[in-house]
Amino acid sequence: MSTPQHSHSVFDFHGRPPLARALPLSFQHILAMIMGTVTVPIIVVGAAGGSLADQMLLIQVSLIASALATLVQLYGVGRFGARLPTIFGVGFAYVPTLVAVGAQYGIGGILGAQVVGGIAMILVGLFITRIRHLFPPIVAGVVVLVIGLSLYDIAIHYMSGGVGASDYGDPQNWLVALVTLGVVLGVSQFARGFMKLAAIICGIGAGYALALALGMVDITPVREAGWFSAPRLLPHELEFHAAAILSVVIICVVNSVQTIGDLSATSVGGMNREPTTRELFGGLLGNGATTAVGSFFGAMPTSSYSQNVGIVAMTKVVSRFVLALAALFLLVAGLVPKFGAVMTTIPYPVLGGATITVFGMITMTGIQLITRDEMSARNMTIASLALALSMGVYAVPEAIGQLPAMLQLVVGGSPIVVAALVAFTLNLVLPRRSLPDEAAEREALARAMAEEEPTGRRAQRAEGGRPS
Repeated sequence: MSTPQHSHSVFDFHGRPPLARALPLSFQHILAMIMGTVTVPIIVVGAAGGSLADQMLLIQVSLIASALATLVQLYGVGRFGARLPTIFGVGFAYVPTLVAVGAQYGIGGILGAQVVGGIAMILVGLFITRIRHLFPPIVAGVVVLVIGLSLYDIAIHYMSGGVGASDYGDPQNWLVALVTLGVVLGVSQFARGFMKLAAIICGIGAGYALALALGMVDITPVREAGWFSAPRLLPHELEFHAAAILSVVIICVVNSVQTIGDLSATSVGGMNREPTTRELFGGLLGNGATTAVGSFFGAMPTSSYSQNVGIVAMTKVVSRFVLALAALFLLVAGLVPKFGAVMTTIPYPVLGGATITVFGMITMTGIQLITRDEMSARNMTIASLALALSMGVYAVPEAIGQLPAMLQLVVGGSPIVVAALVAFTLNLVLPRRSLPDEAAEREALARAMAEEEPTGRRAQRAEGGRPS
């Protein structure tokens, strides 16, 4: 009798499919997240006033950190790692906070605060067994739902050509994006077998070919990148500033809630079950460790990648071997910059057209998580208020323009923060009433109202008459 370790199925976490089948599925994950991994250090270095050398260094180290963080989560190192089919890397959720900290304290201030932030993540993980009940499906589901909704503008910006692009909104960009999207939809809905699982890579291939024919592909990054570069310890001196540490610790703790949500979405969407406490414990510890240790080499903080969660939920491919190939590619790309630079030549419209369906899948996974809890008035209040406040503040950031700068930094930076805080708080303070409790309460209220009604009117209603 074969054991799971001998399985060749892509739908088995321990499965090890043939390389020819695993590589295209792995490539989808690479293409979904590599632009985010590269873009975050570019944005942060620009805000911190760093040099081009700083930018190239942070890109390189971020790729390596993403690879190692993913491998730790897939295979585990002792108690560290979720051992779930998930991709971790430098996350967009940190960008607003890192930009604000970097503008005031520079790259050294970011990295110093990040060490403490990583330790805060580890502490959350250590106490997860005691606080797991504070993150039921209604809380985790709201966070996942808001993650999906908050990514839509990124996809649309990509489809339009990328924020700040001189040809932003050009019809040619939309043509490429829609062709890419059409191929993804066509293959995912009408293809059969293995081809159906590779819908995203098919769409990216078609979109890239069209973009190449239209002269939209720039290979300059490939020519300028070097062949080999190794990371070095402490490329920047770590600086510790109280305000920077507070801001980064808060976003790291909130990101831990996002990690719980993403791990829940991964296991629910890909494995049809909720994650165990041990898996959440290992996931948070692993993420905290890679974030803290990465600071000493200049890497940005890591987090779970929601777009890759969407791919797992969409394809049901959970083989860790498939995802490990993506991590190994990132490791090679970090050590051989010219190799990784090839990925950066993919035009934004191609990425936008390919990933918007993935972001939509994340949203639906969040809804699926929410509905795992009963839809009582209490839970509907938690979900509706968290959704309304988070997306409302996100849509109208000037509404909090008079608040203290620190509060603006925390609340206005990401709707995920607001959603997590509101859902978490309401889940603690609202009285716990199940659907049967609410039904019994309505029945009791109806009886009380009937008893308070005048006797004559009650008898007249029983006879079917109307009061004069």
